[in-house]
Amino acid sequence: MSRLSQLLAKMVMTGVVPLLLMNGTAFALDKTPEQIEQICGKAEKRYQKYFGKPSASESVTIVKMYKYTFCPAKVTIKQGESVRWVNVDFTSHSTWFKAAGKEEGERLFRKETSEMKFDLPPGDYPYLCGPHWESDGMIGKVTVTP
Repeated sequence: MSRLSQLLAKMVMTGVVPLLLMNGTAFALDKTPEQIEQICGKAEKRYQKYFGKPSASESVTIVKMYKYTFCPAKVTIKQGESVRWVNVDFTSHSTWFKAAGKEEGERLFRKETSEMKFDLPPGDYPYLCGPHWESDGMIGKVTVTP
C-alpha cells in the first residue's frame, strides 16, 4: 500500500484530517484545526512584529503565509476589494490560481507582499502555494460576494 493510500485510509478511519480535492486528485491536509489555529496565532504575532500593527487594522484583507499554511485559509470579500498576501515565514511562498488557468505568482520571501484586486464575478476562487501545495497541502480560497 502506498504512503498516500495509507494516509487516506487512516484519515477515513479517524475522520480527523480533511482532504483537498483538486483536479480529481485528493491531497491530505495533515494539520488539525488546533494546529492551524496555533500556526496562525504565531503568524499574526510575526506580522505585528514586522509591521507594527495587527493585520486586521489594514485597509485590505490580509492573508499571512507561515509554516506551509495560509492564515486564514478562507477569506470572503466583496467584489472590487483586494487581498494582500504577506510572507511572515523564513521560506518562500507563492499564490497560484491554478484552477483558473493563471500563472504562478512570484515567490515571496520574508516580509514581502503581493496584492490582488478581485474585479471578478461573485464565486469561489481556490488558490495554492506553487512549491508547497502537493507536499504540504498549502491551499486557500477567496470567496467573492456581490
